[in-house]
Amino acid sequence: MPILRQNSLPLSRNERLDRLPVTGKHKKLLIGSGIGWALDAMDVGLISFIMAALAVHWGITPTESSWLASIGFIGMAIGATFGGLLADKFGRRHVFALTLLVYGLATGASALSTGLVMLLVLRFLIGLGLGAELPVASTLISEFSPVKVRGRMVVLLEAFWAVGWILAAVIGTFVVGAHDSGWRWALALGMVPAFYALYVRLHLPESVRFLESRGRHEEAEEIVASFEAAVPTDAELADAPSTPTFAEDDVTSRSIWSPSLRGRTAALWTVWFCVNLSYYGAFVWIPSLLVADGFSLVKSFSFTLIITLAQLPGYAMAAWLIEVWGRRVTLAAFLVGSACAAGLYGFAHTEWLILVAGCLLSFFNLGAWGALYAVGPELYPTHLRGAGTGAAAGFGRLASIIAPLLVPLILAGAGSGWLFALFAAAFALAALAAFALPEQRGKALS
Repeated sequence: MPILRQNSLPLSRNERLDRLPVTGKHKKLLIGSGIGWALDAMDVGLISFIMAALAVHWGITPTESSWLASIGFIGMAIGATFGGLLADKFGRRHVFALTLLVYGLATGASALSTGLVMLLVLRFLIGLGLGAELPVASTLISEFSPVKVRGRMVVLLEAFWAVGWILAAVIGTFVVGAHDSGWRWALALGMVPAFYALYVRLHLPESVRFLESRGRHEEAEEIVASFEAAVPTDAELADAPSTPTFAEDDVTSRSIWSPSLRGRTAALWTVWFCVNLSYYGAFVWIPSLLVADGFSLVKSFSFTLIITLAQLPGYAMAAWLIEVWGRRVTLAAFLVGSACAAGLYGFAHTEWLILVAGCLLSFFNLGAWGALYAVGPELYPTHLRGAGTGAAAGFGRLASIIAPLLVPLILAGAGSGWLFALFAAAFALAALAAFALPEQRGKALS
């Protein structure tokens, strides 16, 4: 017997998903996607430690270090753009698994690099897989989450990034810094995603909205029924409203730049660009900057590990606030905090101030990342959701390509104070752009 709304009309499958409480199925999906997300972060985080190590062991120059970081982000920009398009065409789950496989195998191969050129080529391939995976995973979680906790679920997914970055810092401190070949062993650990891809392919469900958009209604019904079956018998379901409030989508739009969507697309791209510029400009270079300031390789890695730990409470706070304050205010507040922390880090010259400013930057910046990933999938209708989030991520990756190349130039010409002033200004501009985004808290996805 079909489930009815108050006006006696049957609920759609998406409305049935929206009214569910969080079940074991939701948690399995979150953890399954989150582990892939953490492994991605581990790979991105490791390059900052490998840059510092190769500067010591191979004698690579700051310019070569910049390209080692940027080449991966070039791949990420391309991967993010086309990964979203592929997810809209072939499904979220399949693309998610394929991207993990590509970058996992390439990371393992990079451990065998015999020179900088070989390492650069493999870093580009790693970036292709990594860039395509991130927007696909956030879209999948967003489309399955109950409407009342959708933003929180995506922020919790993004929190796995901190787990991966912390893991990278631990590996950097105790493996990369241990001996001359430590960086090779660190990269070899990146093979893990290749094996995890098989689990993703076999165990995570495909998006119900995607299946319906392709006319695969029996598969969609099976998945929805399995989520409903996981609800405990004494659990309360959310009431289905007579007239559901949908996110402000124009389902007839054929492009993310159509008149009804172009304003939010421009604002989202601005936020993505500014956050990427500041985040990757700062965090990819922090270990190398500390070494350049006279800290030993081991001590600079230890400082980075401590700073990285502050990411977890940043995500936790954003996950709570995003359903209390809403998406727009939470994102803007964490961006303002990031701007202030970046400015403080530019003046940090003592050990304790470096740690305090670095921890604040981690806290606010990663909280902002969590809110940003929650916002993106809510801005577009199903047939454009993967493309919209992927294109924004792809545009943002242009900034992550530029940032590592800018750092040595600005340091040489103006110093670290002006470098972090630039990052602070970028965060402030992103905060202003955040207020141009529509507020989608509590609204069902179209």
